[in-house]
Amino acid sequence: MNKEMLTALDILEKEKGISKEIVTSALEAALVSAYKRNYGQAQNVEVLFDTKTGDIHVYSVKEVVEMVFDSTLEVSLEEALAINKAYELDDKIRFEVTPKDFGRIAAQTAKQVIMQRIREAERSIIYDEFIAYENDILNGVIERQDSRYIYVNLGKIEAVLAKQEQIPGEVYEAHDRIKVYVTKVENTSKGPQVYVSRSHPDLLKRLFEQEIPEIYDGVVEIVSIAREAGDRSKVAVRSRDENIDPVGTCVGPRGQRVQAIVNELRGENMDIVEWNEDPATYIGNALNPAQVIQVDFHPENNSCTVVVPDYQLSLAIGKKGQNARLAAKLTGFKIDIKSETDYHRMLIASDLAVEETEEFIEELEEATEAEQILEMDEIGENILDADEVEELISEVELDPEQDYSELLEESEQ
Repeated sequence: MNKEMLTALDILEKEKGISKEIVTSALEAALVSAYKRNYGQAQNVEVLFDTKTGDIHVYSVKEVVEMVFDSTLEVSLEEALAINKAYELDDKIRFEVTPKDFGRIAAQTAKQVIMQRIREAERSIIYDEFIAYENDILNGVIERQDSRYIYVNLGKIEAVLAKQEQIPGEVYEAHDRIKVYVTKVENTSKGPQVYVSRSHPDLLKRLFEQEIPEIYDGVVEIVSIAREAGDRSKVAVRSRDENIDPVGTCVGPRGQRVQAIVNELRGENMDIVEWNEDPATYIGNALNPAQVIQVDFHPENNSCTVVVPDYQLSLAIGKKGQNARLAAKLTGFKIDIKSETDYHRMLIASDLAVEETEEFIEELEEATEAEQILEMDEIGENILDADEVEELISEVELDPEQDYSELLEESEQ
């Protein structure tokens, strides 16, 4: 058993990367527990494993005292001096108490400890390997699926693809090869757990880095991504080299580069737009293929009104509002799209409302008689609502000696 133990430790160290010291320390602790379980006590027991011979020794450690109260824990000074004249009070003396049949117990314990350490080491190795791939893309093979997950074989471990991380409408069959984005790696009590996604926006970013060398090298930068997985995505790019067209670089000759990404995502539509430091230009690019005539910004709520030709209103908004929604996500602005005709009508209505309100306030301030105020009240109701009329009337300076009670009653009626 001694030679077999030493051989096993050597193999563990070479093949699994588990040092002898770690296994030896764990083995000694496990043997102490085994001794206590089989022989009733281990309060002052030490187990030493000889890494050269493979022998195991059990020692009972006792303290040198003047008077012995517990013989299992203490030894008298007289007995200690009989063993060695150098012993003094409070010294610790080890007495070997290795049982005759302890070899069998040690063998069983050693096997359990070694198997446990192997499992822990393998888990640690796998965790250390895959934690480096967190927020990165990996190739996998679909193994199986149940009501909660699709299980993807990544080689040394099986990753899980949750329903909310799947591309809507995408069909997954066993043995299909797919690319997945690693969102999280956890070290659980059952071992490492890898979570992957097919719908994450960064999957698109990693695919662009794989297919387009200029993005991987940093010459062309992806500024923002807006994605509705399985349907359509918008990607904003810019170039750090003025001689390189970022959009053309991403599209590639005859669209080959972007087509490879579209094929990997099972036909997901891809809009690549150029980022611009001018927000109006950037928003216009983001609403591509619609043509933008004008952009009015409202800084107080980080929104803007975008004007497009009448015949392109539906194109700018997109199917079920998708184009406008993706453009808003891409640029970070709340976007309100209006046709050219509607925008001009809105401006005319706004100007008229301002003009009529100003005229009403001027006339109201000039009113000196109660009948004039009542007349203006009727006029105001046609322009402003009741609350606004009352607020404006309250601002008028009336004659303090004049009694307006009848007028107010008539006004309320």
